[in-house]
Amino acid sequence: MREFIRIGVDLAKNVFQLHGVERVGGSPFQRKLTRAKFRAFFAQLRPCRVGMEACGSAHYWARVLRAMGHEVVLIAPAYAKPYVKRGKNDAADAAAICEAMSRPEMRFVPIKSVDQQAVLMLHKTRDLLVKQRTMTVNALRGHLQEFGLIAAKGIHRVQELVALALADEGLPEEAKQAAALLAWQSEQLNMKIDGLEKTIAAASAKHPMSRLLQEIPAIGPLIASAMAASLPDPSVFKSGRDFAASLGLTPSQHSSGGKEKLGAITKRGNRYLRKMLVVGCTSVLRVAHKRKGALAEWIVALKAKKPERVAAVALANKLARICWAVLSTGEAFREELYARA
Repeated sequence: MREFIRIGVDLAKNVFQLHGVERVGGSPFQRKLTRAKFRAFFAQLRPCRVGMEACGSAHYWARVLRAMGHEVVLIAPAYAKPYVKRGKNDAADAAAICEAMSRPEMRFVPIKSVDQQAVLMLHKTRDLLVKQRTMTVNALRGHLQEFGLIAAKGIHRVQELVALALADEGLPEEAKQAAALLAWQSEQLNMKIDGLEKTIAAASAKHPMSRLLQEIPAIGPLIASAMAASLPDPSVFKSGRDFAASLGLTPSQHSSGGKEKLGAITKRGNRYLRKMLVVGCTSVLRVAHKRKGALAEWIVALKAKKPERVAAVALANKLARICWAVLSTGEAFREELYARA
């Protein structure tokens, strides 16, 4: 039975490229395996360290190999790319992954469970339907504007616009039919989105960490469940700032020669969580003056000296750190920091 120090795997749909190291200073092992032979190959190996890029199917194969006794690590593609020697092919990618996973300071992506991936799938499906609803409403508004029919902003104004179109005697029947169809599509999407939100809220209520997160301002069932599912192991981050940086909520640096130059936020990492946090914090800014406590005072002072969008991002940064602290310690958010006046 062969014994490897580590193996780098370049995942694909049907063909997998392996690059292994049996001993220090030994010649590398390279092999291309089909999907059917991939599982059988690792089943007959002694437990070793296996590295893969955090891409499609990576979490699935990580769970499969873990069940066989292997130690599996997932690497962000951006962290493996610098180790590609030259050119771009599967063998070079597998060798780069094998080299990257050996670095002592390398950061890895936590492996998600089946339940966590299922919850995130609900979130991604909801996000897709929200985009489709926005496209449908924008199309309806744009078409009817060509006939001089407009309505105020807001998703709740769609029915008002449709009623205006159907009651207009000068509007051709073909246009009325198209408008009614778009309105029906928007209503169907509303129903599906509401159903998904109820399912997510029910799943969040069952998760103990999600319930703790919901006690934090601006953190509702949607953000709490997405946060708990996206961060299965808070210990991969040394601090709350590292977690906020992984969401792209910290300033980008262009420092040199001992001089610090900070720019706008990096916008890297989990775009969905960052968007949800900023949207939630925008709502908190509007009601912070009605609260009391250290956090409420900090928000009010921040809002007084910064533009609203800048303040919302700054608050999202702070709440991301609080979320990390809650997930790391298991302690509840201190309500006196942001209590009702």
